[in-house]
Amino acid sequence: MAATVLLVIGTRKGLWLARSRDGRASWEVTGPHHPMVEVYSAAIDTRGPVPRVLVGLSSEWFGPNVAISDDLGASWREPATAPIAFPTGTGAALRRVWQITPGPTDEPDVVYAGVEPSALFRSADGGRGFELVQGLWDHPHRPDWQPGYGGQAIHTVLPDPVDHRRITVAMSSGGVYRTFDGGENWSAANRGIKAGYLPDPYPEFGQCVHKVASCPARPARLYAQNHGGVYRSDDGADSWVSIADGLPSDFGFAMVAHPSRRDVIYTFPLKADSERFPPDGRCRVYRSEDAGASWEARTAGLPDEGFWTAVLRDSMCSDDADPAGVYFGSRTGEVYASRDEGESWAQVAAHLPDVTCVRAAVV
Repeated sequence: MAATVLLVIGTRKGLWLARSRDGRASWEVTGPHHPMVEVYSAAIDTRGPVPRVLVGLSSEWFGPNVAISDDLGASWREPATAPIAFPTGTGAALRRVWQITPGPTDEPDVVYAGVEPSALFRSADGGRGFELVQGLWDHPHRPDWQPGYGGQAIHTVLPDPVDHRRITVAMSSGGVYRTFDGGENWSAANRGIKAGYLPDPYPEFGQCVHKVASCPARPARLYAQNHGGVYRSDDGADSWVSIADGLPSDFGFAMVAHPSRRDVIYTFPLKADSERFPPDGRCRVYRSEDAGASWEARTAGLPDEGFWTAVLRDSMCSDDADPAGVYFGSRTGEVYASRDEGESWAQVAAHLPDVTCVRAAVV
């Protein structure tokens, strides 16, 4: 593979970019870009004539914003007025952009943003300007959505790759919601997902979903990492079944689906919600090759002890190469990459600030 792979690394104190031009055998790392600004979300949009990098910024001085680069980070456009803002009359103010997601290929200028407080915004001009998706904001469940430990936010946005009218989102704490008409109407889609902290353990909504990943090779298949629980849906979120057996814990944040092998998924278990580090301090990525029926730890090249840190919900990803690369970053600033679909790992960077998101693509 001779193409360049770009790895975008967002942290609480800026953005780092890593490039590999030799099949991901070595990496050139630059940064910080946007120093001392929290980069909580990022996307690499490869639908246009040139790749576009979009990052969600959050400055303690200037508030949240979205920056865009069309030259792989050599220069950035950061508007003086933030492109995402709640309309007057909503009584809400944007706190953070948790997710930036390019739309389907047949809508090359559409970009979605999930934000805190829980809301979905849509851009029709490649991320330069956004409008609130009013149908979700007006949902009757919204007054009862509660913040998770990290806040009340939409952290997962999954446009259907075939039908642009179908969009799935997930939030903490509210659960999974879907639209079939482009965002005008939404319904909860949490049947089978347990919320053991509520009086009704299987409510219509109220689950604290940590991450949902869609399967590019089979769009109706979804995987979810919950606040206690790991799940799969084979019917587009109509129903969910547990796939936690075989994992050392059912708690964690990250969930990544392989870009082309529909039964392959990756997760990074943590010991428990009260002990948010890997069991025994051992850095282990777990991979399933049968859609969660069984799991194996993939550890070659990873620390076997003393790894008392965590991997956040968007701090793990794959690229779209063949074979696929898999990446993750930790809250203590280590970033690892696998060029062979998780069989072995190598360190890309260390001693960075708290890693909040990673994204990778062939550019």
